[in-house]
Amino acid sequence: MFRVGIDIGGTFTDMLLIGEDGAAVIGKTLTTPGDPSLAVEEALRPALETGVMKTGERGTLIHGTTLVTNALIERKGAPTALLTTAGFRDAVEIGREHRYELYDLNLELPKPLVPRHLRFDVPERVAADGSVLEALDEDFVRRLVTELWDKGIKAIGVCYLNSFRNPAHEKRTAEMIAEVAPKIRVSLSSEVVAEIREFQRTSTTLANVYVQERVADYLEQLQARLNKIGFVGSFFVMLSSGGIATRETATRFPVRLLESGPAAGALAAAQAGIASGHRDLLSFDMGGTTAKLCVIEDGQPLKTHEFEVDRVYRFRKGSGLPVRIPVIDMIELGAGGGSIARVDSLGLLKVGPDSSGADPGPVCYRQGGTEPTVTDADLVLGYLDPNYFLGGKMQLDLDGARKALGRLGAKLNMSVEQVAWGIHQIVNENMANAARAHLGERGKDPRRMPMYAFGGAGPV
Repeated sequence: MFRVGIDIGGTFTDMLLIGEDGAAVIGKTLTTPGDPSLAVEEALRPALETGVMKTGERGTLIHGTTLVTNALIERKGAPTALLTTAGFRDAVEIGREHRYELYDLNLELPKPLVPRHLRFDVPERVAADGSVLEALDEDFVRRLVTELWDKGIKAIGVCYLNSFRNPAHEKRTAEMIAEVAPKIRVSLSSEVVAEIREFQRTSTTLANVYVQERVADYLEQLQARLNKIGFVGSFFVMLSSGGIATRETATRFPVRLLESGPAAGALAAAQAGIASGHRDLLSFDMGGTTAKLCVIEDGQPLKTHEFEVDRVYRFRKGSGLPVRIPVIDMIELGAGGGSIARVDSLGLLKVGPDSSGADPGPVCYRQGGTEPTVTDADLVLGYLDPNYFLGGKMQLDLDGARKALGRLGAKLNMSVEQVAWGIHQIVNENMANAARAHLGERGKDPRRMPMYAFGGAGPV
């Protein structure tokens, strides 16, 4: 029986397969954003060609992905509506009334996943002890769901007051939605996060149903692709907590996959640290799109039960969408090999957070990219070998990278090498600031912790 781990990142898809005899095979290929499962098939090809993985042989596959994180950050989920107790439809926008920057008069807050015109008050009320104060208006719900289906709504989050004590109204609402519009996906707050505190519960429920269709379609495609190449065995998905789930559970609760891929990296760093005699360390994972930092203490990654997605104000706690799930405690920022460099409105060099991803990718990938990136700068500075990238499978375009950086340098009156070094310094400083903020919030001294760097761009 073989074991295989697959991680789909924003730029590359990685595979590690260990055969029954301990033989290891590594596969790496560019991610295919249109159909990520295609890259999985390509990454598995070396294992099939070498015979370490045989068609029809039983095995275990564990998959990590950043699909949910990217869908929330880029707002690429399904058209979603919210049904909530009358008088509470604005709770998700009011939030906790916490100002993460006290003196900023133009404070920017994260936008709810569902706009106000798609948030609806439903006549019903359950008391704090679970008793029913006002019966659910079933006729109202049926009419509303019919209207939403006609408007093209594909997902509905249901979050009634005190439903964690008595979920009867939420469950009845789900039954009626299934009767009126069976193709609409539904998430109930009493199932996603059955806890007190309406804002966090609503925010988490909406995040879950917002990405549910996308995750379901993706996992179905991936399963079909695995069946095509003859995979037989168990298929699991990494959870944000560091555990694993079946495809069915992952489809029902996709919000639990938020830090799926990065969580696996943090666990691997913890094990590497133990083997090297470092039980306290800082895990640093830098890929093509994002960088992730995690504190490892006494051989275990720190964990939390609330996570923020898509922070709008650099690394400030409180500026993102709160999600109540068990998660390995990490900070993530838009700094990767594909992060794009540009001149901002003040005439200064800026790097990220937007990325060229896998398509078109950095200029040096020869796939149509035109904007200079961190990878282009690393190539010009000599950190990358143009003749031995991706194990020698990809020839990097050094001249193309120099020309792209030269166009940027012309705006800044700087040489190609100066621009490349500036990009290198800026992205490193951004990540160092994030590390200091992450450690400072937890009372940790970065000078006392070795850093374990991994990911495609981490060691650079």
